[in-house]
Amino acid sequence: MRRTSAALTSLLVLAAALSACSGDDTDGAEAVAEQLAGALVAAATPPAGDASQAADPLASVPFTGTDSAAVSKAYATIVDDMDGVVPTVTVGKVDASAEKPTATLRWSWPIVDDTDPWAYETTVALRHQGDKWSVAWAPDVVAPELAVGETLDAVTQPTDRGDITGAGGTVLVTERAVVRVGIDRAKVDAAKAASSARALAALVDIEPKPYVKAVKAAGPRAFVEAITLRAGEEPAGFADALGAIEGALTVDGELALAPSRDFAAPILGRVGPVTAEMVEKDPEKYRSGDVAGVSGLQARYDDQLRGTVGRVVHAVPSPDTDDPAAEPRELYRHDATPGRPLAITLDERLQRLAEQILTKSGPAAALVALRPSDGAVLAAANNAGTGGQNHATFGQFAPGSTFKIVTSLALLRAGLTPDTPVECTPTLSVDGKQFKNYSDYPAGALGTIPLREAVAQSCNTALIGQRDTLAKGDLAAAAATLGLGVDHDLGFPAYFGAVPEPASDTEAAASLIGQGKVLASPMAMAAVIASVQAGTTVVPRLVEQVDTEAPAEAKPLAPAEADQLRAILRQVVTDGSGRGLADVPGAPVLAKTGTAEYADGGAIRTHAWMVAAHGDLAVAVFVQTGESGSQTAGPLIEEFLRGAG
Repeated sequence: MRRTSAALTSLLVLAAALSACSGDDTDGAEAVAEQLAGALVAAATPPAGDASQAADPLASVPFTGTDSAAVSKAYATIVDDMDGVVPTVTVGKVDASAEKPTATLRWSWPIVDDTDPWAYETTVALRHQGDKWSVAWAPDVVAPELAVGETLDAVTQPTDRGDITGAGGTVLVTERAVVRVGIDRAKVDAAKAASSARALAALVDIEPKPYVKAVKAAGPRAFVEAITLRAGEEPAGFADALGAIEGALTVDGELALAPSRDFAAPILGRVGPVTAEMVEKDPEKYRSGDVAGVSGLQARYDDQLRGTVGRVVHAVPSPDTDDPAAEPRELYRHDATPGRPLAITLDERLQRLAEQILTKSGPAAALVALRPSDGAVLAAANNAGTGGQNHATFGQFAPGSTFKIVTSLALLRAGLTPDTPVECTPTLSVDGKQFKNYSDYPAGALGTIPLREAVAQSCNTALIGQRDTLAKGDLAAAAATLGLGVDHDLGFPAYFGAVPEPASDTEAAASLIGQGKVLASPMAMAAVIASVQAGTTVVPRLVEQVDTEAPAEAKPLAPAEADQLRAILRQVVTDGSGRGLADVPGAPVLAKTGTAEYADGGAIRTHAWMVAAHGDLAVAVFVQTGESGSQTAGPLIEEFLRGAG
């Protein structure tokens, strides 16, 4: 039984009007027609709460030759497969004076959102006996020419989801063959359904309680999906194990998938059944059972990629028909509109290379590769240690000594040159806080050394010793010039870092070496060295349709500044901590290593960083826990540069 709707409230008024009719035939006929129309809408409205406790909207409608309970059952059978779509029913012409009085009902079904409804008219016969009117029930009151035993069935026609394409138009995400694994309630007794659900949950390694609950709540003919697997990736012995579970089976299908399960997964996102939260938040857009983007780019650009589903309404013959040739009749069709593709800049080969390299790191690690000439994100990889999080473009970590690229620019603008002498001491105290160099800092690089050597050897104390050279805001301004610390909406989750004004001298000292409250993502640090290589502020871009430009507040990088920074970062490779990249073939490599301490429970551990530029390629590698930039991140970035060619 359907729930009572607002239409049912008016039925009581109409019923009263009927009983008050005193010989005005037209008024009485119109009143009973209006009462029927309102009851049909109310009865088609899906129940809220316990349907068994709801009033029957058709109970107060006077019918000819039958009772309202029989009509209610017949109507429910006809519309039950309309997928919860609720019609609007209004009264048109009422001919009360005809030999056979009739009323016209105007039906309008919003079958597909934002399109013209399925609209038509039906005729209902009226009967006048004494001072009372009643209506004659027949299936064709609901739809023209609907025969006895026929029912309406709204079938969703899935749309072709738009592909996600990468560099050179290569298709990254498209519809690929999948196997949906679940319980077919029609093939298992209700008493055994929960047991089958628990067994299947154990087989496919999903949480059993929610799945058992879903199977128990499903209708007797429902297929309750447990998991979707890529076709051909079912584990060994899976088919035999599945066959031993009563009611368990597989259904072949297609789903928008990347080339592999892990390919750029945190960024591309996932397509799957809409969640209850999505339906609750936007019931006009999503319905239970819909498939949509549920994370990443798939979710953000779902409207573009998803297209518009189509629907076909059939008149379905009774299963008890004597006509073996009886087939469903099409009453309405709205064809699906395919989704539009989304073009991004990821290079499939480089993304695969990055992901393969990162498998060699046990701790969480990320790699981002940009093209300095236009900011295109060519790879944005995260390893399994990140737990599915997007460290590559959205991580927030202290960049350590890779940030000395920014500090160098600030000092150059303050009047220093690459050859300005600076003091590299073993330790330096600032307001009682002692700063030191990394543990295996070369003793031969202590004392008075040029700024370029201080950066090449990554001397913390030399740069901290220049803190009074910089004015308020100088460091943040230099960071903005190199693409760090200024937010943009790039159309995907991106963190550009933060260079807040320090609250103390100690914090100011820590900021100069990329610690304190300075934060960056691997993407942001890739943009920093890309800006040096390009000689202009580089803003990363991933989504082709999203325009990106350097922020207005970023002071342009002067050609002389870019030349000086390139010379400093080249010396990191020729004479400093980046020597491992010295023999990478091709264009000269620029680089900077870095470490940053972080607290892990009661222990102090070290982030390991390295950034490099090689021709029209800029790369940042981050490893959450490592020995040093050169030892931990260095081999990873070297392998990537060599593999990228």
